[in-house]
Amino acid sequence: MRLTLLFASAVLLSAAEPVTFLRDVAPILNKAGCTSGPCHGAAKGKNGFKLSLRGYDPQYDYQSLLYDLSGRRFNRAQPEQSLMLAKPAQQIPHGGGLRFDADSAYYKTIYNWIAQGVPYGDPAKDAVTSIAVSPALVAMPKPGEKAQISVIAKFADGLSRDVTKEATVESNTPDVAKIDTATARVSGERIGEATLLVRYQGKYATIPVTILNPQPGFVAKKLPQYNYIDRHVDDKLARIKVEASPLVDDATFLRRVTLDLTGQLPTPEDVKAFTADPTPTRVKRSKRIDKLIASPAYADHWTVKWGDLLQSSRKFLGEKGTFGFREWIHEGIATNKPYDKMVRELLVSKGSSYDDPAANYFRTTREPKPTMEKTTQVFLGVRMVCAQCHDHPFEKWTQNQYYQMSAFFSAVGLRPGYEVGEEIIYDTRNDYEMKHPKDSHVVAPEFLVASTAKINIPSNQRRRDALAEWLVSKDNPFFAKAMANRTWSYFFGKGIIDPVDDIRASNPPSNPALLDALTKDFIDHNFDLQHLMRTIVNSRVYQTAITTNEWNAKDTDNFSHAAPRRLGSEQLMDAVTMAAGVRPKFPELPEDTMASQLPDPHVGRDGFLDLFGRPTRESACECERRADFSLPQALNLVNGTTISDAVADPKGRVAKMVLAGKSDTAMIEELYLATLSRVPTKAESDAGVKYLAGGARATRAQDLLWALLNSKGFLYSY
Repeated sequence: MRLTLLFASAVLLSAAEPVTFLRDVAPILNKAGCTSGPCHGAAKGKNGFKLSLRGYDPQYDYQSLLYDLSGRRFNRAQPEQSLMLAKPAQQIPHGGGLRFDADSAYYKTIYNWIAQGVPYGDPAKDAVTSIAVSPALVAMPKPGEKAQISVIAKFADGLSRDVTKEATVESNTPDVAKIDTATARVSGERIGEATLLVRYQGKYATIPVTILNPQPGFVAKKLPQYNYIDRHVDDKLARIKVEASPLVDDATFLRRVTLDLTGQLPTPEDVKAFTADPTPTRVKRSKRIDKLIASPAYADHWTVKWGDLLQSSRKFLGEKGTFGFREWIHEGIATNKPYDKMVRELLVSKGSSYDDPAANYFRTTREPKPTMEKTTQVFLGVRMVCAQCHDHPFEKWTQNQYYQMSAFFSAVGLRPGYEVGEEIIYDTRNDYEMKHPKDSHVVAPEFLVASTAKINIPSNQRRRDALAEWLVSKDNPFFAKAMANRTWSYFFGKGIIDPVDDIRASNPPSNPALLDALTKDFIDHNFDLQHLMRTIVNSRVYQTAITTNEWNAKDTDNFSHAAPRRLGSEQLMDAVTMAAGVRPKFPELPEDTMASQLPDPHVGRDGFLDLFGRPTRESACECERRADFSLPQALNLVNGTTISDAVADPKGRVAKMVLAGKSDTAMIEELYLATLSRVPTKAESDAGVKYLAGGARATRAQDLLWALLNSKGFLYSY
């Protein structure tokens, strides 16, 4: 029997092609799930044995397989008795279960590799240089269709191989496009769009999938196009058979754009004047946009946004530092400081945090690695945190790049200043080198992507200057794109790439042409944020209604109609108090302070603002600000003191209307204008007048105001 097995092994070996770990075996381990997070790719491995996550480090995996526990996983004399074959084939107990059969091609490949002496291979020949996928895009005329995905890998020696079975193909929206992982066959489940992520040995590709509406009768309607945004959105909608909704009316537009640009509601007087203005719609809306951008409330509102991203908080900066940093941000927004200049000032700042408030940027993160992570996430839209311990599992970023980028900040030092709470940011003279965790070698700073401009990286501690020059460059493929995408999200509730701070090949834009056009326009206008915002809100797409039609009711990605957005915490508090005709009460600040003027989350802590999603500014992620709706929030709206005190204030709107002797009809109209930014319908007006006539007029008027402040029409922007 033994002679028979040895003879069979010799025959199999002699007939086999040369097999290497790098080209042949590593892909099998990845496909079989051995290197996945729940298995041996976990941070601490599984059952005493660890591989790199998703096989990002094949050299490490090879060494682990060969030398862990004295190479007990191989029997080179009798390959079929190797643990590396017996366990995944379930010939002996295996916690990971059956990974492949003993008669499978995977088993035979690993068998031959062991029989040939477990060669690693030559990276100059066996490394994968690229993958090609087909089809490049999948368009199905209706749900229920299927398409076969094909993946071809090209190796360093110039040879190519069909690796469809070994590649990993995943769908970002499985209820739209479902993947059979064994065959790489995609099934269209419902009308919509999805993206397939294809991975093979550290190489990535994406395939957009569109399942069209099979209903007959679609005709792309010719809609007005105010600027290039409308053209790019309309082109996409026509391709996927989606019809855009019409424009909103003047009152709805005014409420939406005022909230978006200033964080405040329009006053009743503003609404009446704007809706009565006979100037052509497009012209008067554009003029109002300019007026809002020039208002003090605009600077207050966007100071809050940037305070969140830059983590302006007295927890990190102290009280004086926080107020100084807020004023620096506020001045930059009010004067429309170019975005690239603002970012450059942050990155190269040094000296006293009181004399140069931009230096507070380094006081929140303090160390090179978290500072790098914040810098790339906020200004490039790239999340590098995953690459600290291993190569990024969904992107091309490597662990080496993580430390190369961190090295730009390794020379940043902080020491106490002369005043209480002051810190000095300076360039250290000694011990500023970044060391790699694997072998402690010194890592030289290097840009995340190559620059077309020749930017020299100094070997001394002044490396931050080079980083700033590279990062804000017009040639940087991420800088302008990340800001264009982030700004878009503020006006639509989601980015063209979403999440906005997770730009990667496996998270493609829903409309690449639109994002490219926004990015180019932003660069061409020298990073003018006001121009970017003005362009977005002047578009027809931004001014589209939330009402849907039979063609766009299920569209959530292509901006064919507006989506209701819950007011942010500061917006909501300011809206409540403005509608009630009062001001919020913050004991430590002047009486006329609005929520949008608060310096940091310390003010009003654990109250209304925090309940409704104000971020703590513990991180630079947009996800810290919540826009959900919960039971505690609903109970607070009904029973909390913020609304009840504002409604019952003796100096508030209701009291003033009663004292002024306004008629019931006039009171109802003003309450609707102050809360919903529109006049009531006849039915609403008649019902309101009837209710006020029931007695206790002032109390009943307060009840009506309370009801309107609790309505969905008030809590959301439409």
